[in-house]
Amino acid sequence: MKNIMKIGLAVLRFMYAILKLFPQQNKIVILSRQSDSPSLDINMLERKIKELHPDCKVVVMCKKIGPGLGGKIRYCFHILKQMVHLATARVAILDSYCIPVSVLNHRKSLLIIQMWHSIGTMKKFGYSILDKEEGSSSMIAEVMRMHHGYDYILCAGEGYRSHLAQGFNYPEDKIVILPLPRVEAIKNPAVCIDALERIYDTYPELAEKETIVYAPTFRKKDDADFVSALSELCKAIDYDKYNLVIKSHPLTDLTGFDGGPAIVDCKFSTGDMLYASDYVVSDYSCVMYEAGILNKPLYFYDYDYEEYMSTRDIYMDYLSEVPGPVCYDARSLAEAIESGEYDMDKLSSFVNKYVKVDGKEETKAIVDFIFDHLK
Repeated sequence: MKNIMKIGLAVLRFMYAILKLFPQQNKIVILSRQSDSPSLDINMLERKIKELHPDCKVVVMCKKIGPGLGGKIRYCFHILKQMVHLATARVAILDSYCIPVSVLNHRKSLLIIQMWHSIGTMKKFGYSILDKEEGSSSMIAEVMRMHHGYDYILCAGEGYRSHLAQGFNYPEDKIVILPLPRVEAIKNPAVCIDALERIYDTYPELAEKETIVYAPTFRKKDDADFVSALSELCKAIDYDKYNLVIKSHPLTDLTGFDGGPAIVDCKFSTGDMLYASDYVVSDYSCVMYEAGILNKPLYFYDYDYEEYMSTRDIYMDYLSEVPGPVCYDARSLAEAIESGEYDMDKLSSFVNKYVKVDGKEETKAIVDFIFDHLK
């Protein structure tokens, strides 16, 4: 297998050497395999580049690796298209691992910036979890030069810097404190007003009582335990006082789930629904950073804490660092919310550690950094 991969990569590098004979253009290519369509971060970045540097061409290429052999073959053709643009671009920006960025030998004049797709993280990734259940093998990482070739890696805040350095296996001086563009959007009053108008038009009851939004992380294991814990949460809430909105991860299957008076929402993004929240319940999800930026009280429903921590490594000291009560059952969670007691200072300190929040010109700061560091 290793030798076959090396032969395949040698062919790609030969093809790429020919493509590099074409002249370099005033072009930025933005690459993602997180989705088949551009994220909010990518859209904001593209608009700002065009606004500040209208003479610069921007090419956005977003495609997930599809299921089965057919999906992988189609992605191979997408890689060839990526190679064409990488060979002639001045800048490459990516928000996840990108095969041609890491495995190919680029022009020395190509600036490569990793704009990781998460505002913050707890879960270990990349080189931090090699040869572990949810990580890549050391052999694959070596042959595929995993996360190789970045000039800079963008980071939301100082507390996050060492996490990224470990995950990407880069020195900390390559990690630059520049939060993602969506931090700017999260703090934009116009975005909030628009989201609330759309949400209240769909769910007018959310404007009548305080709203609890439950946004858990995705669990790879069977969903039975999650559905059971979710059922207990739905039973524990006093619906005379509160609305409960369930925003499960898109990959979590809740088909047929009956939440009673709770709203199982599939119409709005979790980010939009945070605007309608008075309380946010999560667990090990990075939604905590976005909720914290909005100054929303955070609660942690960790019914599977011991099991989760035994199988999934995280960077932070969870129990001491998370900015809210950690509850192991639904009744304790409901009581914590109903108590009305919350340490907002701890929430503020947590956000300040992990996210540098300006909320005004995060996108411009990234664009300025890019053009200040052109080779």
